[in-house]
Amino acid sequence: MSAQQSTTTAPGIGQRLRRWLPDRVDRRVLTAAWISLVLEIAIVGTGGAVRLTGSGLGCEWPLCTPDSLFPTAEQSYHSVIEFGNRALSFFVGLAAVALIVLVSRLRRERRDLWVMSWIVFAGVLVQAVVGGVLVIFDLHPNLVSFHYIVSLILVGVSAAIVGRATQPAGRREAAVPRWLAVTTHITSLVLVLTVLVGVLTTGAGPHSGDPEVTLRNGFDATLLEHVHSWPAYALFALTIVLVIGAWRAGPGAAGLLRWATVLLAVELVQIGVGLYQARNDLPPLAVGIHMVLAAIAVATMTAAVLQLKKPAAVDAGDRAAAR
Repeated sequence: MSAQQSTTTAPGIGQRLRRWLPDRVDRRVLTAAWISLVLEIAIVGTGGAVRLTGSGLGCEWPLCTPDSLFPTAEQSYHSVIEFGNRALSFFVGLAAVALIVLVSRLRRERRDLWVMSWIVFAGVLVQAVVGGVLVIFDLHPNLVSFHYIVSLILVGVSAAIVGRATQPAGRREAAVPRWLAVTTHITSLVLVLTVLVGVLTTGAGPHSGDPEVTLRNGFDATLLEHVHSWPAYALFALTIVLVIGAWRAGPGAAGLLRWATVLLAVELVQIGVGLYQARNDLPPLAVGIHMVLAAIAVATMTAAVLQLKKPAAVDAGDRAAAR
């Protein structure tokens, strides 16, 4: 074969890339999904650090100063903290793009992963815009609350990607008794309610994100602390019911039992942190831990919900059709 023929038949960059991309969910997809989830939880922590250290206005937008993308020597540590959160958001977006690329060849067989990957990427773009608007509007508490809620939604979607990536494609059927599935969904709704009341409580509290910002959402923070505890304790009770119910349901509910137990452990720690911060005038570190634990609880609850169904059994007719 001549050199010219060899050059003509050699695959192009696009063809080589396509051949490299996974044609099934493999370790590369799982690793990218886990990295995306970890980064989504991590940015909740760094975002909390920005707010709790009073660094929310440490940088301007879109640059850190009118002349520099990065913090300058004349600025305080607040600018470094704020810029660090912005820098992490870049890697969150990069992880989302990487996941989209890795599942692109699977977009027909695993449309669930394809769609959710795009949702995460779109959410990252929304968060970037909201972050800029926050600075422009001097950390308005309602915008800060929205920023945090979107972060938790992205944590939930990222957890769903990880969970679905570990499960095969195809039809699914119930894996647990109906009453247990209903109880799981009720528990997830109570978790959402707990988070929303918690967000309102934080928006009424002393941590505005900057010493110069005094605007809060107008609610009584002390009252909301008590109101926040009501759905939190209901969530804890329901999770105990889930653990006992999944244990009694047998092997089919083993996945639900595992994740419900993890959720129960997270809630125990969360309750302890919540009591500590309420009785010690909301120390910033405790509030930050509370925020991150809420994100972990959302991810764990998502994993639990995904255990309610299992791959449907393939009958003889299906096997014959597949042939």
